[in-house]
Amino acid sequence: MASRTPPIKNLADLKQVQRTLAETREREAAAAAAKAAAERKRAAEKDLFTRAIGATEPLRRKAAVVPLAPEPPAPIPVQHQLDEQRVLRESLSDEFDVTTLLDVDDAMSFRRPGIGTDVTARLRKGDWSIQAQIDLHGLRSDEAREALGGFIRNAYKQGLRCVRVVHGKGLGSPGKQPVLKTKAQRWLIQKNEVLAFVQAKPAEGGAGALVVLLAPARR
Repeated sequence: MASRTPPIKNLADLKQVQRTLAETREREAAAAAAKAAAERKRAAEKDLFTRAIGATEPLRRKAAVVPLAPEPPAPIPVQHQLDEQRVLRESLSDEFDVTTLLDVDDAMSFRRPGIGTDVTARLRKGDWSIQAQIDLHGLRSDEAREALGGFIRNAYKQGLRCVRVVHGKGLGSPGKQPVLKTKAQRWLIQKNEVLAFVQAKPAEGGAGALVVLLAPARR
């Protein structure tokens, strides 16, 4: 409730009323000025934000739809299947008879039908550089057979032409018989990638190794 102005009885009372009214107007003016300053500040801050982010538009609500494509089937490892089939077809036998296929000379050698004796002669001379080798020492018979088969397949795929197979001289075998040497010869003859092999030169392993010539890889 507004305060009532006391009755004016004389000049002093009039001056007091005037001072009171003046103070009231000053307070109201100060409040109005503070309010206006606050409004200007808010407007300036809003204008600064608008200039900083640019024009905006209200978001339009859309139904959340995520198209899900069916997951493609896993690729069929055709080459792997072909390799497996090939391995099965070329299972290496320990009982394969090589006596009719080996050339009986100072150092046993092998050349596939259609390969001339000049090829084994050049192989002995080292006309082909040895590009890779496998050492079968310390492996059991089944381990050596699997390792040799994989080595020949991989060398053929890489396009290698001449490799060395170290089978040892069999001096540590029972009866001093070169069991692994004979088996390695049998296994190599059964590999279609092998064109020929000869006993290695003394500096390259001698009777404990074979130098093998592989067919050119089909492209």
